[in-house]
Amino acid sequence: MTIDQSPFGQTRDGRLVSLFTLRQGSWIAKITDFGASLTEMHVPDRQGNLADVVLGFDSIEGYLDPHPYFGATIGRVANRVAGAKFTLDGREYALAANNGPHSLHGGRVGFDKALWQAEVVESARGPLLTLKHLSPDGDEGYPGNLQVEVTFELTPDGMLRIVYQATSDALTVVNLTNHSYFNLSGSAGATVLDHVLEIAAESYTPVDASLIPTGEVAPVAGTPFDFRKPTAIGARIAEVPGGYDHNFVLNDGWDLSPISARVFEPQSGRVLEVLTTEPGLQFYSGNFLDGSIQGKGGVSVGKHSGFCLEAQRFPDAVHHPNFRSIELEPGVTYRQSTIYKFSVVDASK
Repeated sequence: MTIDQSPFGQTRDGRLVSLFTLRQGSWIAKITDFGASLTEMHVPDRQGNLADVVLGFDSIEGYLDPHPYFGATIGRVANRVAGAKFTLDGREYALAANNGPHSLHGGRVGFDKALWQAEVVESARGPLLTLKHLSPDGDEGYPGNLQVEVTFELTPDGMLRIVYQATSDALTVVNLTNHSYFNLSGSAGATVLDHVLEIAAESYTPVDASLIPTGEVAPVAGTPFDFRKPTAIGARIAEVPGGYDHNFVLNDGWDLSPISARVFEPQSGRVLEVLTTEPGLQFYSGNFLDGSIQGKGGVSVGKHSGFCLEAQRFPDAVHHPNFRSIELEPGVTYRQSTIYKFSVVDASK
């Protein structure tokens, strides 16, 4: 693999932003140090034609303006925290409410809006891109000085491997993820409703009207959340008020070897598989994309034009003792690994 660095503009306060291009054979991934964000992922179709399969922008300006977290590393806590507050070790912490009364994806200025420190690190497998960020004590209301490190690697067999680490000097909470939107057709104007999805989950966590988990862990059997067999994303989406934006309980959480999810795009033959150490996978069908944002090439980003598969611990875990804890003690290292594996199948399969 090779990694090249190029200018990607600057932040509103004049700090220089870089774009890193990872090349491995015909695979190309582009990552910016602003938000530790995946901006492009070029993948061949069954004819060998390359296309970019992630939503985003052509320049830094789009990422500086409000946007739906295209490609971003999310933290300190992915997803929603009900009431924008939580109690830790007997003390209540107030967070920034940026999603109605709730806190979403780290608050008003989360990790997606940070300029990370980038370094290309040589390893036995070749160069790796490592991005580091210090989230100070009190950042968006969270306690402890949290040092975060995210490493991206592109492998010869089409895997984009993302490894997260974090340490804190005080008891805190952490739940990191990547928020890339995928469209395997490679067509910016197409929806993903014909993409065929499988998720290795027997159950999911239902939500209320504001998308906060109720605390229940419910079986997917007999519901539109059953993706244990390949099913088009749009096949039953009308049965889900607002569309899919739900956490699935993975059958093999904490083990990186089994495939947690698989998506197939019939026209191109492209396949995306997700493998993760995390116990949950948030499937989001791009319900809030409304055409108001101009993405790459000036194309409007419309409803259902991308899907997210966000590996994580369960949303709002701070309020549900039956969910796996997201607490991080000082001296303990938070670790998470997620792989997005791309491939292609021929027309006969």
